[in-house]
Amino acid sequence: MRSFIIPPVISRQRIIAHGEVFTPPELVNDMLDLVAHECERIDSRFLEPACGNGNFLAAVLIRKLLTVDKRQKRFRNRWERDAVLAVCSIYGIELLFDNVINCRNRLLSVVEHAHRSRFKKPLPIPAVRSVQYILSKNIVHADALAMAALNNRPIVFSEWSPLNGTLIKRRDFAYEHLLRSADVFTLPLQSDRGEDVLLPTPAGDFPPCHYLKVHEADAIPRRS
Repeated sequence: MRSFIIPPVISRQRIIAHGEVFTPPELVNDMLDLVAHECERIDSRFLEPACGNGNFLAAVLIRKLLTVDKRQKRFRNRWERDAVLAVCSIYGIELLFDNVINCRNRLLSVVEHAHRSRFKKPLPIPAVRSVQYILSKNIVHADALAMAALNNRPIVFSEWSPLNGTLIKRRDFAYEHLLRSADVFTLPLQSDRGEDVLLPTPAGDFPPCHYLKVHEADAIPRRS
């Protein structure tokens, strides 16, 4: 059965005040087709600096989960782990708080729907909690142009790196530093091609933890 996404009704005043326009699903998919290979990689990171309610990010996540399906269709625990890692690679910034909440919920629903379609069972509660927590860090309520959250604090994103099968390593980075500040990078380093490599200094460094317990590691950060 083919599904349709009904665009939300937006008031004229809201459009005038915020320039809010949602990209049609057909155009979203046409644009993602241009980077189809990256969309199929579980670990390929995507950032949408004006993510709205998640039209682009949901479409990217759906494509990533198709890769998870192909790799892990017979192993539910591995599917669950790779689905969490796929969520780890999705980032968004949004000015309007209701869109932030809707985007987070929408991305969670994408994972839940994919799991139910594959295994005919609901996504287990521990996995739901991990996805919710990761999305709370990755989809932020902020002004991308001002590079600041709405509480005037810097935008901070978490990098989630897989370790040893079931472990995830988290490091936090200031968004502004990633884009602007060369003085926070460590030099000189070179790639295998002899090119300069910039390594950002993390704002927070956390101990590795199981992918279903990422919310528990938040209490014991290790600062650089």
